[in-house]
Amino acid sequence: MATNAAAVYNNSRILTASPAELTLMLYEGAIKFCNLAVIGMEKGDLEKVNTNVIKAEKIILELKSTLDFKYPVAKDFEQVYDYVYRRLIDANIKKDMEVLGEALGYIREMRDTWKEVMRLAK
Repeated sequence: MATNAAAVYNNSRILTASPAELTLMLYEGAIKFCNLAVIGMEKGDLEKVNTNVIKAEKIILELKSTLDFKYPVAKDFEQVYDYVYRRLIDANIKKDMEVLGEALGYIREMRDTWKEVMRLAK
């Protein structure tokens, strides 16, 4: 019952979120999946690593697909997303904690920057 209530809440939260809030949720999701992949690496659970890195990769691709190129900064974001995406692939193929940590660091940095942009826009 509690799980169902949480799912209803999360669904409602997504449906009522602004575009800026949805972007923040995507960053948070990518961070969550990278953290789960780190746990998988620590435990030697390669399936968990693969599953969660792929989820993070898909989020990065979604963020990239939503860029609005009428703003010059979109090209910079595209390059960062491409780099992070490639690092996630490398981390997954090699099961390399350091490479995954690098990608996670960039995602956290982008999330933090996005939060600051949202705060300043209010």
